[in-house]
Amino acid sequence: MDEIWDVIIVGSGNAALCAGIAACEKGAKVLMIEKASEDMAGGNTKYTAGAMRFAYETSDDLLPLLATPEDPRILRADFGRYTQQSFSSDLLKFNDKEPLSAEQKTLVSKSYSTLLWLASHGVTFDPIWSRQSFEKAGKIVFWGGLTLAAENEGVGLFNMELRAFKSLGGEIRYRTEFKSLNTSNDIITGVTLTSGEELKSKAIILACGGFESNATLRSKFLGLEWASAKVRGTPNNTGDGLIAAWDLGAQRYGRFSGCHATPMDYFMKDYGNLSIPHGERKNYRKICYFLGVMLNENGLRFLDEGVDFRNYTYAQFGQAILKEPGKRAWQIFDSKVFDLLYSEYEFSDAHYEEADSLAELFQKCDGLDSLTAMKTLQEFNRNVAKVINFDPTVLDGLSSHSSGVNKSNWAQKIDTGPFRAYPVTGGITFTYGGLKVSQKAEVLDTQDKPIKGLFACGEIVGGVFYGGYPGGSGLTSGAVFGRLAGSSAANF
Repeated sequence: MDEIWDVIIVGSGNAALCAGIAACEKGAKVLMIEKASEDMAGGNTKYTAGAMRFAYETSDDLLPLLATPEDPRILRADFGRYTQQSFSSDLLKFNDKEPLSAEQKTLVSKSYSTLLWLASHGVTFDPIWSRQSFEKAGKIVFWGGLTLAAENEGVGLFNMELRAFKSLGGEIRYRTEFKSLNTSNDIITGVTLTSGEELKSKAIILACGGFESNATLRSKFLGLEWASAKVRGTPNNTGDGLIAAWDLGAQRYGRFSGCHATPMDYFMKDYGNLSIPHGERKNYRKICYFLGVMLNENGLRFLDEGVDFRNYTYAQFGQAILKEPGKRAWQIFDSKVFDLLYSEYEFSDAHYEEADSLAELFQKCDGLDSLTAMKTLQEFNRNVAKVINFDPTVLDGLSSHSSGVNKSNWAQKIDTGPFRAYPVTGGITFTYGGLKVSQKAEVLDTQDKPIKGLFACGEIVGGVFYGGYPGGSGLTSGAVFGRLAGSSAANF
C-alpha cells in the first residue's frame, strides 16, 4: 500500500521549513520535497543576510531572541523601538497610496510572535552590528528599524530551521522535482513528480518561491527588459508551484509587475556565481550608494541616492538601474567613506576601478561618458552644503544636486582621493505576484473559496509587497505565513 503523508511541502527555504516545524508541532507526518541537491537546497534563504524585520516596543523585547545576550556591546546599544505602526507606515510607503492589504496586516501583527516562536525552536539572532548601526557619542545606534539577523545569516537560518524540523520528525528528500497537483472530488490527494512518481498526501503546502528564475515569465509579467536581468538567488524558482496551482483554478493575485531587486555587481554570474560558497553570494549586492553617487553610462545621475535609508530604497533602485542605458550604472565614492563601505565592496570577487583623480577614474570606466561624468561631479561638488557632522544614522538633510536630480541626505563633496567606481546592474531576487491565500494560508480560487487541502507560503503568496520592499520583510513574511500554512495544513 502506498504511503500517505499528512502534509507534503514543496520547497525547502525559510517559509517551507517554518511550515514544516509548525505542522510537525501538531503531530503531522510531514515530507518536504526539494528539486535541488542537498548542497543547493534552501531556495533564496541561503543567499540572504538573514535579516528579519519585526515590530517591537522596547530593547528588552529583543533579549529572548539573541544568541548571545551577554555580549557587552548590548549595554551600549541603542536599538530604539519599531512599533507595529512603524512597520505599517513603512509598508504603506510602497503601496502607491493603496491601504494595507490583509496579507500586510497579518505580516505586521504576527511578526514579533513569530520571531519568539522561532527562538523557542532554537533559531537565534544577532544584532546587525556591521550594517545597521554606527558609533555615535559612545552609543551603538541602530537605524532603519532593522536590528536583528539570524545567527550566521541566511545559511545559519536555514541550518537552524532544518535542524528544528528534523528534530520534530520531519523528513526531507532532495533531487525530488515537483510537477503537478493531484485531486479527487476537488480535494488535494498528492503530487506528481517530474519522474512520474506520485506521492500521496492529505494536504500540500506550496513553498517553492515565485518565477524570478524563469526568463519567459519575467518577460511576460515584468517586461521585456527583465528577460536578461541577473538572478541574484536560486536557479530553481521557475514558477512551478504557481503554474500547477493556476492549472487547478487558483487565483492570480498581487503586483505581477513588481519584484524585489537590488543593485548588484555588474559582473556577477547568474545565481550569484555558484562557484563560491553560499554564504558569500550575498556579497554581490552593492547597497552603499547613499555614501556616494550613481551615474549611468551617459555620465548622469538618475536618482536621489539619499532620499531615504537604503533599507527602503535598494529594491526600487535595483529596478531603476535596469531602465538605464546598458542596464548599468557606476557607484562613485571617495576615500572619506571607504571605511563605511560594507564588506561586499571588498570581498575577493568584487569588481571596481580605482584612481587618484576623478578624471583618471572615469577614463578607466569602460562604457562611461567620462567628460559628462566629470561635469556631473563638478556640479555636484559645487552644490554640496557645508558638511559639519556627517551622520549616516539620521536623515541629515545635507543635500546637493546635479543632472537635474537632488541628493536629499548625506551629500558630501567627492573630492578626496583615491576614488573608486563600482559597476552595478539590477539583480532580481524574488517576484511579488502570486497566489491569493486566506487568513489560514489556504490557497483561494477565483471565487475566493479555498482549494481543499492546498496551502501556500513564502514568495509564492501575492499581496504582501507592491511598489517596493522594506529590507528584511521578506524572510519575516515567509516565517509568518509558513507558520500559518503548517498549522492549518496539519489541522486540515
